Amino acid sequence: MNLLISLILSFYSPAVLYSASGSFAAGKITDTVVCQSDPSQSYALYIPAKGNKEALPVIYFFDPHADGALPLRKYRMLAETYGFILIGSNNSKNGNDWAVTENIWRNLSSDVQGRLNIDHSRIYTCGFSGGAKVASYMAIQHPGVKGVIANGAGLPDGVSAGDFSFSFTAIAGEGDMNLTELVAITKGLDKTRTRHRIILFDGKHEWAPANTMGKAFAGWQFDAMRDGLIPKDRTFISGYMVKSKSRVEVFARTSQLIKAEEECRLSSAFLDGLTPDVAWFKAKAASLAGNAQFLKERQARESLLAKEENIRAEYTQHFQQGDMNYWTRTIAGLKTQAASGSTEKAMYQRLLAYLSLAFYSISNQLINGNENKGARHFIELYKMADPANSEAWYFSAILDARENHVQAAEGDLLKAVENGFRDRARLMRQVEFQQLSPRINFSRIESKMRGPVKGG
Repeated sequence: MNLLISLILSFYSPAVLYSASGSFAAGKITDTVVCQSDPSQSYALYIPAKGNKEALPVIYFFDPHADGALPLRKYRMLAETYGFILIGSNNSKNGNDWAVTENIWRNLSSDVQGRLNIDHSRIYTCGFSGGAKVASYMAIQHPGVKGVIANGAGLPDGVSAGDFSFSFTAIAGEGDMNLTELVAITKGLDKTRTRHRIILFDGKHEWAPANTMGKAFAGWQFDAMRDGLIPKDRTFISGYMVKSKSRVEVFARTSQLIKAEEECRLSSAFLDGLTPDVAWFKAKAASLAGNAQFLKERQARESLLAKEENIRAEYTQHFQQGDMNYWTRTIAGLKTQAASGSTEKAMYQRLLAYLSLAFYSISNQLINGNENKGARHFIELYKMADPANSEAWYFSAILDARENHVQAAEGDLLKAVENGFRDRARLMRQVEFQQLSPRINFSRIESKMRGPVKGG
């Protein structure tokens, strides 16, 4: 094992190199399990407290920043409820090409299947943002994957909705800039034989809250019952129906008719073929769809989406103009509107997220092209639009280093770490930082990496 791999592995704690499945602790997250076939690859692991004596369904998680333990921390209680083994890749991240991603999957799935007792008929993938595209890609490439949860993004670029062998569950926050993409994918799947559903929550571009993800997990349980992989659980079905009906009634009572209709359609998809009581949800959805207030709400939503597209087109025109005053006013206005209680709040959240992604893409391109002056302009906008994004501060540190501003580079790296940057290997490979070593205090930066993430 070379020095770099040793340094990388020493950062993660606890690290486990067990060779037998019985060695893994149940009911506890293990941050780093090293793959036996390739020690440079690892994953986080959670086995339900009941242990792994019987074959259990498994979910492979893909975080866009290779933080395998993050989704496990968020959803470990769901693993207890449903009896899933949770696996989080520590290598899959944005920027990997598909060949690298396929190699990660090959080592990851092989290691898990060789060391854990899994139910091969119930293998699932779940990812957020770029990780959602990875989750979908794996299911498309590997027929053994039974279901996909795509959180905050959809299918791989260039792939259209089709007759897939897996179920597809889209999840998005109302303020997620990729909401329109997921809605479009869902509409495309309406014309196919693919089992699919979409679940929305009150939030932005982020891993879904546990109660929302719990609905998606429940959908997999219903699929397994319908396919005869597990027995029909009438108590579970009845319990879900009671809670869903309650949500529908609350939405209807508070004049949130679109949400009420969406809940009915979701439950209809979940329960179809499992209980005759699904008729209640189908009838309620039909009734809502003919309601004048519902039609008014739907028209308002469509008008808002059209307005959003027009605003994005305006932003595109300004990307080439270098007008800092325009962007300062625009971003400040978006933040005010996104924090308001108006009906357009979610749209402004999506627009802010859209600008964050646009500034990231442009900054990355300019940095790679050594166009430092232009890169600095867009990085400052990136930090303004999304100050809690670690990439904005990491990019800023690269430019600081190119300008030989050691103190500023170290300060920006610390801000990146404060906002979740944990990719030590990338930090050590970055040529700009290597050239400033040992003037940058890497020990201080690494010690901060081991601490809690801001807001996490």
